[in-house]
Amino acid sequence: MNGRTKVLAAALAGAFSVWAPSAVACDTCGCTMAAAPELTKNIVETASEAGAFNTLLAAAQAAGLAETLSGPGPFTVLAPTDEAFAALPPGTVESLLLPENKETLKAVLLYHVVSGKVMSGTVATLDTAETLNGASVDIEASDSGITVNGASVIQADVEATNGVIHVIDAVLLPPSDA
Repeated sequence: MNGRTKVLAAALAGAFSVWAPSAVACDTCGCTMAAAPELTKNIVETASEAGAFNTLLAAAQAAGLAETLSGPGPFTVLAPTDEAFAALPPGTVESLLLPENKETLKAVLLYHVVSGKVMSGTVATLDTAETLNGASVDIEASDSGITVNGASVIQADVEATNGVIHVIDAVLLPPSDA
């Protein structure tokens, strides 16, 4: 682990935790990192079990994406918490969940998904990543952590059988031309 990665790992390990995995010491440098749980659940099941992604899961169901995100993948999901959805202007979520807005909702949700399993060590080396809606997100890594389009990654590397979840503190809105 290089110095930058070590600092980022320590910052992410100490960040807000939706899950409470046990900690283990890194063999290389001794820093504390979350222990890898036995992977038995897909992304949707993992998010559901956490209990902090009810709005995201309801939106995925309404957009017809829950089955896809339960499939083989692999996917990297930038998962906004329920609190992130609650911070949107009043009525936004309700409007997106209307049947006539299904395609808009799908575009917003696909802006939170990247093809492949991209762990935080790799994310920290990227400047951008292309999402499944076709638009890219901007990534910044610093000593205090990783941000995606300004949203902070508050927990990284939550693995699932079909990919990985990085928990973020804001809902990402795609560019209007995406």
